Amino acid sequence: MAGGLAGLLDDIAALAKLAAASIDDVGAAAGRASAKAAGVVVDDTAVTPAYVRGLAAERELPIIKKIATGSLRNKLLLILPIALVLSAIAPTLVEIILMAGGTYLCFEGAEKIYHRIIHDDSHDVPAVIKGPEAEAETIKGAIRTDLILSAEIMVISLKEVIDEGLLQRAIILIVVALLITAIVYGVVALIVKMDDIGLRLAEQSHDAWKKIGRAMVHGMPKLLTALTIIGTAAMLWVGGHILLVGAEELGWHTPYDLVHDAEHAVEDVGGIGGVLAWSVNTAISALVGLAVGALVVAVVSRFHGGGHGGDVDAAEPAAAH
Repeated sequence: MAGGLAGLLDDIAALAKLAAASIDDVGAAAGRASAKAAGVVVDDTAVTPAYVRGLAAERELPIIKKIATGSLRNKLLLILPIALVLSAIAPTLVEIILMAGGTYLCFEGAEKIYHRIIHDDSHDVPAVIKGPEAEAETIKGAIRTDLILSAEIMVISLKEVIDEGLLQRAIILIVVALLITAIVYGVVALIVKMDDIGLRLAEQSHDAWKKIGRAMVHGMPKLLTALTIIGTAAMLWVGGHILLVGAEELGWHTPYDLVHDAEHAVEDVGGIGGVLAWSVNTAISALVGLAVGALVVAVVSRFHGGGHGGDVDAAEPAAAH
């Protein structure tokens, strides 16, 4: 009996070690998958704060919470099941869907530049002026835009772990969805409340805190403007890169081979070769994204009289209050 109990305990210990190793594997794979989606995460984080512009300060965090909930629902209830099924029965279709999303990102980025060039400020009216329906429309618009960005994040992550078993794939993607949603909307909440935090600090008696608070308040418009620029650049870069890699995956190697040739031309520069190679890849990806996006904007403008006035465009950055 003692021997049987000892054997059982050994088996339990072995199973515990195996489970712990599996958890470590899932964590490591989720980390790798999340890192691969970093470009879209930057885009998502940069785009979202603009949606609370013009809304009452006390409604900002509740709105962000609702958008975050919608984002998680997009990832777990819609994108994840479809992505897992397609990865099991039609992995090539996953690449095509990813490229379609990349094209949409190029379109959004190019359209933002187009509206800026023609000085179209028709979307700059603060939501508070539009009436009480604006909050619900703001949330719906943000969740619609998030659907595209979340699909890109999940599919990019899926590609990183597509050789894993179906169950492990699902677990890893759930971890990625939870992790990225928490990071993105945690950072967004911090960004949109930064001016409120600055005001609180400016009211403190200590001079150092006052200076920091005033700097935060005065810096918010510049930060939001910078985020819009970063978000637009990220759309073009990520979208163009997805198209280049996708074309190579589907058998058209020439475009990305040219990018690799350009990278190789600078990668041996002493001390900064790696940075230069990455910069070249990023710049070419952004140019490809801009070219594809401009083409789609031209087509959409032709048939819809000036573009769709996308949701992302609906809230150019300005002071939140």
